[in-house]
Amino acid sequence: MSDPTPRSFINALPFANALGMVLEHVGDGRARISMDWDPRFVGDPTTGVIHGGAVSALMDTCGGAAVMSCPGALTTATIDLRIDYMRAATPGQRITAEAHCYHITRNVAFVRATAHDADAENPVATATGAFTFTRKEDR
Repeated sequence: MSDPTPRSFINALPFANALGMVLEHVGDGRARISMDWDPRFVGDPTTGVIHGGAVSALMDTCGGAAVMSCPGALTTATIDLRIDYMRAATPGQRITAEAHCYHITRNVAFVRATAHDADAENPVATATGAFTFTRKEDR
């Protein structure tokens, strides 16, 4: 990746592009990424509910973008990600993930995230994660 910014971070991820992820906001250790409901990502053809793996990928990518928006961050990788699925996303609705990097050590950032559909008060999933990262000054 020639331009290591949070915006180029998501553009450099082929799977994020394949899932139609859109970076809506990034900065100061926070990120918001959304993706439209797509029949290709349905996990239950009977109900039309999106597969949990697509939600997981969205939240993981959002967490990484939040880390990349921290001052000095150059690269990142997920160490650990715990996702609690609260309910099925409503078929046909856009899903939005929001992540916040709430604590940083020298090379590890800790993130909390939520994902929701149109019902922003009732999350589809929540997540906590740890991400390793390198700093510009370490290179």
